[in-house]
Amino acid sequence: MVRSFMGFGFDLTMLAIESQQVVALRLARLALGGPGATREANRMVSEKAVAAVETGLHLAAGGAAHNVVKSYRSKVRANRDRLFSKLMSGG
Repeated sequence: MVRSFMGFGFDLTMLAIESQQVVALRLARLALGGPGATREANRMVSEKAVAAVETGLHLAAGGAAHNVVKSYRSKVRANRDRLFSKLMSGG
């Protein structure tokens, strides 16, 4: 039980850190302007809507909050890696 709780706490902490990294990279992307910034802004909004629906459905079906956090972390890390690669390649 304690191990599970600590794992949940770790995942929440890492989600917060990784989310801030994505915010910083997205701000940099938006600051560059152009069509890439518009695409990123649209993607950012649509991701939030999809995530809200997925979370609601998962929790309504009796799913665990820890699984939601793990899923968010996976998506946030993918965004971080994608944004970092684009920023470094100048795209």
